[in-house]
Amino acid sequence: MNEKEINTSKLKVVRLSITSNSVLVVFKLIIGIAIGSVSVLSEAIHSGIDLVAALIAYFAVRSSAQPADKQHHYGHGKFENISGFVEAILIFLAAAWIIFEAVDKLIHPRSIDLIGWGILVMGLSSFVNMAVSQMLFKVGNETDSIAIKADAWHLRTDVYTSMGVMIGLGLIWLIELVWVGHHVHWIDPVAAIIVALMIIKAAYDLTVQSLGDLLDASLPGDDNANIEKVIKKQAEVISFKNLRTRKAGHTKFIEFDMLVAPDMSVEKAHLLTDYIIEDIEKILKNSKVTIHIEPCKEACHEACLPNCAAPRKA
Repeated sequence: MNEKEINTSKLKVVRLSITSNSVLVVFKLIIGIAIGSVSVLSEAIHSGIDLVAALIAYFAVRSSAQPADKQHHYGHGKFENISGFVEAILIFLAAAWIIFEAVDKLIHPRSIDLIGWGILVMGLSSFVNMAVSQMLFKVGNETDSIAIKADAWHLRTDVYTSMGVMIGLGLIWLIELVWVGHHVHWIDPVAAIIVALMIIKAAYDLTVQSLGDLLDASLPGDDNANIEKVIKKQAEVISFKNLRTRKAGHTKFIEFDMLVAPDMSVEKAHLLTDYIIEDIEKILKNSKVTIHIEPCKEACHEACLPNCAAPRKA
């Protein structure tokens, strides 16, 4: 899949997310206001945040697709990381609002009418968001897009929280049906608080992931180990040092110094780097590899020793 196909696939699935969230926000608001359910209204706010997140993801995907230029030599991939961070902040704010409203309803209880409509809209929301989030995860994993994955997690969290609200409303309906005259409307705001806590967990995970890439955190240990295996596989490589990795959007940047025999020709050294770069790009898609060639000197450099394939020299 080339860059153009990747960006087309990402934009298409984000447009679907925008459409589905727009419809669900309207339905949840209408039903939540009609039946007086704070948990349904909290889910409307959650879907509203999902909609904003989808719009941000759309902007990030379009912006990150721009090629490198004179001001941005490494491209615009970090637009996606910024998107993930902003989405996380929005989730934190939404969770705070939900908890505030839920606590207010616990202190000042209000009756819930037409519970069946609330159960229906929550069930519909769970079904739609499960289907859309599955598509987002598929495209997000295929393209390694944090913006798409963040949007997918928004919707997947909405699936779980909608199911929680649906179960809460179902319990209220069942208990009040069996014990006529007994009101357990406190279940609704408690369900809303549980929803908020689940949202906070999702926001924390998104914050850690997006900030890690924004701060140029190293690639996962398995990726670094695989890179080292590729380098060591080449017999002409005496050693390597200063392996540095980071990620911007879906692009992985890999740099290291490679030591070869002092008498190796420039042409052979160039071919060797081409082989290694090609092998790395096979195991790590969307990689940009930079290799600095150095001649191996008689005295070993301390940084080279852990990766040295030759007997230790004096």
